[in-house]
Amino acid sequence: MLDFIEFSFLDILDIVLVAILLYYVYKLLKGTVAINIVIGIAFIFLIWTITQALKMEMLSGILGYLLSGGVIALIIVFQQEIRKFLLMIGTTNYTNKKGFLNQLKFLQSEITIETETGKILKACSNMAKTKTGALIVIERTNSLDFLINNGDTMNALVNEVILESIFFKNSPLHDGATIIRDNYVVATRVVLPISDSTKIPARFGLRHKAAIGITEKTDAVCLLVSEETGEISYIKDGEFVLYASNDELNEKLRKDLA
Repeated sequence: MLDFIEFSFLDILDIVLVAILLYYVYKLLKGTVAINIVIGIAFIFLIWTITQALKMEMLSGILGYLLSGGVIALIIVFQQEIRKFLLMIGTTNYTNKKGFLNQLKFLQSEITIETETGKILKACSNMAKTKTGALIVIERTNSLDFLINNGDTMNALVNEVILESIFFKNSPLHDGATIIRDNYVVATRVVLPISDSTKIPARFGLRHKAAIGITEKTDAVCLLVSEETGEISYIKDGEFVLYASNDELNEKLRKDLA
């Protein structure tokens, strides 16, 4: 019955590549407002397909014009996600097996080390009590090798003592950001790109602008301890994530890193 279907190797390769592309798009949009926009577009496309099949010319024409003219609008709406995707592609080191597998974490989920968020937040709480400024960047899917190279590389297992000693006011390592990858501190004194957003309140300093900047350009998340107020901020996708308690913050962080 299915003899009329011709299926070649190129067809299989095409399906696999499209599946990988859709996976990365989902990873970029997961947990953001943009995923709701994608669902809305998919819903409009479904209705347009149905109206075409039913020969409802007026409605299908309106929806067709809406879809065909929406490319520029999509680029504007998804400019942050497109930037992240291109950065992810551009910073992948395909000659380095480990670097390549970091981009394909869904293929190596069984060997990924879980980040101990409790220890990180405990260190942040201790630093908040003494108003010790800190900026911690936690890598997710997008490789941060392009940032690690401009800092001091490390390979230390995450714990409270390590993090507190790094950001101790008299420590030579406290300037800049610290990057964590797979439960290891991999770099300190890292210079982050500063956000040029005009929506950031004037009361926020360079640490906040740097945390917003890196989370705008990649899918990394940031924990920040204010030197002025001792407040702990959690920043994701260029925005402050609100939380009611440290337990709630820990739950949000674990969920985002899962």
